[in-house]
Amino acid sequence: VFRGATHSRLVICDESGQSVGSTSGLGTNHWGIGIPECARRITDMVERAKEEAGIPKDTPLTSLGLSLSGCEQEATNRELEQELRTTFPDLAESYAVSSDTMGSMFTASSIGGMVLISGTGSNCLLRNPDGSTSNCGGWGNFLGDEGSAWFISYRAVKVVFDHMDNFEKSPAPVEKTWSLIKEHFSIETRYDMLPHCYAKFDKPFFANLCKKLAQNAENGDELARGLFREAGVHLARMIVALVPNVHKDLVKSGDLSVVCVGSVWSSWNLLQEAFIAELSKTPIDFNLKLVSITKSSAYGACYLGADNAKFNLPRNYADNVTVLHTYTDPRKKTGLKTNGVAK
Repeated sequence: VFRGATHSRLVICDESGQSVGSTSGLGTNHWGIGIPECARRITDMVERAKEEAGIPKDTPLTSLGLSLSGCEQEATNRELEQELRTTFPDLAESYAVSSDTMGSMFTASSIGGMVLISGTGSNCLLRNPDGSTSNCGGWGNFLGDEGSAWFISYRAVKVVFDHMDNFEKSPAPVEKTWSLIKEHFSIETRYDMLPHCYAKFDKPFFANLCKKLAQNAENGDELARGLFREAGVHLARMIVALVPNVHKDLVKSGDLSVVCVGSVWSSWNLLQEAFIAELSKTPIDFNLKLVSITKSSAYGACYLGADNAKFNLPRNYADNVTVLHTYTDPRKKTGLKTNGVAK
């Protein structure tokens, strides 16, 4: 099972690594819905996928890999596993619970790398071959989510409100963005926006404004384009923050794989220029190979489940990704010395 605060995806693989059943379901971030409800939603997806695969309801899966948003702490991961074992004893024989970033990473590679999520929220995780990890972000909208669909949407509202308050003038006209905000939230005045920010706050719905902002940006609106440039800077900074923790054995090939996950990456053309400009401020000894996943990250969760059960599940990583962009530090091209690996 893979992900998420907004939606989840489940794939059942047979011993050859082929999908025999799949389904989707509601969000499974236990911080938002509680562990009992999270377990119930997981079970509902498993039972529907079992039916598609022709697996009897009372036959447990050999292993269930769970790569879910919110599963960053070992203590709560064990609590979720215990809830599943106790309440739904026929669901699976073994469990491997990890964060959604791990599912994305292991869909693309068996040794680790970096995952940069920019969907409803944002997060960046590095995993070295020895299993050590580092992260930047992943703190939710109250403390972070820079570069995400939610943050871009929030910034659009904030810039417009600040401009209309004469608190801070927008660097570009706000009229098109304000019209978009009113249309998306079905409001007439700024005061009508308050329930959407407080009593009736719905993060996925708020974040969906980003899709419309992307359309405005594609049509040349300078405020919207500026918001995506800002997001590109934030996403690049997440990578830069983790570069000092990259182990040399992870980049023996000269490349660090960065798995780009989430809907905001579909607007790469709006992010690219500012993203690359921000990266170029920091010396990096290796290439950054940005890849997008062509299969569901639920496959990575499957791989983690199989590994946890000590079953050698066949997998072809090359079939799971496509290269979005390869970044090379311009200093390398000119022969200037770089020093982007600390370990």
